[in-house]
Amino acid sequence: MSLITEFKEFAVKGNMVDMAVGIIIGTAFGKIISSLVNDVVMPPLGLLIGGVDFSDLAVTLKAAEGETEAVLLRYGMFINNLLDFLIIALAIFMVIKAINRMKRKEEAKPAEPATAPKEQILLEEIRDLLKKQ
Repeated sequence: MSLITEFKEFAVKGNMVDMAVGIIIGTAFGKIISSLVNDVVMPPLGLLIGGVDFSDLAVTLKAAEGETEAVLLRYGMFINNLLDFLIIALAIFMVIKAINRMKRKEEAKPAEPATAPKEQILLEEIRDLLKKQ
């Protein structure tokens, strides 16, 4: 097998394509959640605690000197990212919980009773007729 053929088999396997789709959707979902936190959740929260923009919260470790920028400990951005993570984790948990619930319902469905082969049914009918005689 050539290297190109092996790579084609690897690249088009179902798991690889599913994983790629998952990564793309996950990236887009992460952007949506970041926007939710930064543009919807944090502004009202900052307003409630006195008009604070969380992304601006920082502690200056070393002041700027000349062309050297200040060294900042940006804990406001950390709070934003922590909220991003918590919301994403909650959403993923809810999706997995729903999937598990659907799997349990499928497993709980009773299996249809196995039907006997036609020969067996015919033999039982013959037996029953003989018993009646």
